[in-house]
Amino acid sequence: MHPPPPGPLGDCLRDWEELQQDFQSIQETHRLYRLKLEELTKLQNNCTSSITRQKKRLQELALVLKKCKPSLPSGPEEAAQELENQIKERQGLFFDMEAYLPKKNGLYLSLVLGNVNVTLLSKQAKFAYKDEYEKFKLYLTIILILISFTCRFLLNSRVTDAAFNFLLVWYYCTLTIRESILINNGSRPDGLMYQKFRNQFLSFSMYQSFVQFLQYYYQSGCLYRLRALGERHTMDLTVEGFQSWMWRGLTFLLPFLFFGHFWQLFNALTLFSLARDPACKEWQVLMCGLPFLLLFLGNFFTTLRVVHQKFHSQRHGSKKE
Repeated sequence: MHPPPPGPLGDCLRDWEELQQDFQSIQETHRLYRLKLEELTKLQNNCTSSITRQKKRLQELALVLKKCKPSLPSGPEEAAQELENQIKERQGLFFDMEAYLPKKNGLYLSLVLGNVNVTLLSKQAKFAYKDEYEKFKLYLTIILILISFTCRFLLNSRVTDAAFNFLLVWYYCTLTIRESILINNGSRPDGLMYQKFRNQFLSFSMYQSFVQFLQYYYQSGCLYRLRALGERHTMDLTVEGFQSWMWRGLTFLLPFLFFGHFWQLFNALTLFSLARDPACKEWQVLMCGLPFLLLFLGNFFTTLRVVHQKFHSQRHGSKKE
């Protein structure tokens, strides 16, 4: 090999030789990395398939145990209960194992991201992503407060209002994606209180929709009749709740309205009771109960006031006659 010429060209050639040696080392490291990655992929697939088989057998075992448990005497029943507890514990261990294995995305992540693997393979990466998620919520909350204050007191423009609304939509969409990624990586959002209140809330929502359906047909009939008599404007709309012009023929609807009002009170009391549960760590449960209480008070006393006014006016009208 010829010695490098003197001057800047010789320095460049010497640097190139050093880079060549480093490049060969990088190539070897990358080759080892690809081999280890293939081994890791095989281990992941083997572990995933083994866990799937174990979970299926555990489900079958739990089902058989559930069927035979009522007919067991006291001694074997205790053994069956212990086995049932061990099955639940094993399922929890599998949940922790699966947090470090690639898995298919749920429906929401599949619609947004497709089949991209979002599983983080180390505890450090998971904790770093969770910490970044919490900072994201904090920073965006501060920004939203500042922008809402600006739109309310400093600027009166549809452009800034539209930008604020767009930021809100983007924030909550991004938040749901990040939360789904955290859940995919083994995060367990505490939904115990929600599960206790879920059925009651969904039943209330169905009943509320039913009452709104009754109100719509009733108010449509009232408005049609009053417009024909010239007592209401042609552009008046049906509204939610109860107003004075709806009095005639309302006897059948009042029980449904009052039952809905007291259901709002029942929701508030249920949430207040859940907030006092030692297992409840969230302040949101109490805050969700307050709007239900305010809704009950406002709707109930408004309806009572209108009913009282109508009875009072009818009584005075009958006395005048």
